[in-house]
Amino acid sequence: MDITFIFFLGLVIAFVGVIPPGLLNMTAAKISLKEDANRGILFSIGVCVIVCLQTYLAAIFAKYLSNHSEVITILQRVAFVIFVLITIYFLLLARKQPKPDVEANVRSKHRRFFQGMLLSALNVFPIPYQAYMTLTLASFGWLTFEIYSIIAYVAGAATGTFVMLYIYIFFFDKIKNEKLTSQKSMNYIIGTITGIIAIFTLINIIKEI
Repeated sequence: MDITFIFFLGLVIAFVGVIPPGLLNMTAAKISLKEDANRGILFSIGVCVIVCLQTYLAAIFAKYLSNHSEVITILQRVAFVIFVLITIYFLLLARKQPKPDVEANVRSKHRRFFQGMLLSALNVFPIPYQAYMTLTLASFGWLTFEIYSIIAYVAGAATGTFVMLYIYIFFFDKIKNEKLTSQKSMNYIIGTITGIIAIFTLINIIKEI
């Protein structure tokens, strides 16, 4: 398989995964607005460093799962419970009154880079997301688990993530509105998305019974 095509697949999949407003892209946008774009970019680079590691681990995990179909069944049930709990958490959290937005202290550029790494490391959702997507791509024959294929996909995923964060940084004023960017609305959005994923996971579990 052409590595350019694999790179493009990784770029598109990661790009789509970062489109919904979340902790990483909203933080990058806020840093850019409150400080400057360069600090937002450094934050985004820190995020992408961890994304590379997460995507690589996801590909290795997907390779293991492709040879152990029985594990997939167990993980589906575990994932269903996790997504239900996350959905309940964010929907209940959204009902609470949001705290006033406190102006953040200006941090050094290097601290913004490491902040990006830290927040990205805490965000573990890319691992199961990328594991599922690499398994799907492999089933279509669009991706193999050879090292060159994995590296191309990882590079594409990091690039796609950076491009989406870049868009949030420089076009935030055009895409933002008060309802979408409020913490309460973001909690509802995240809760709704995880709820939909939980429903689809439950359907797959029922089909296999």
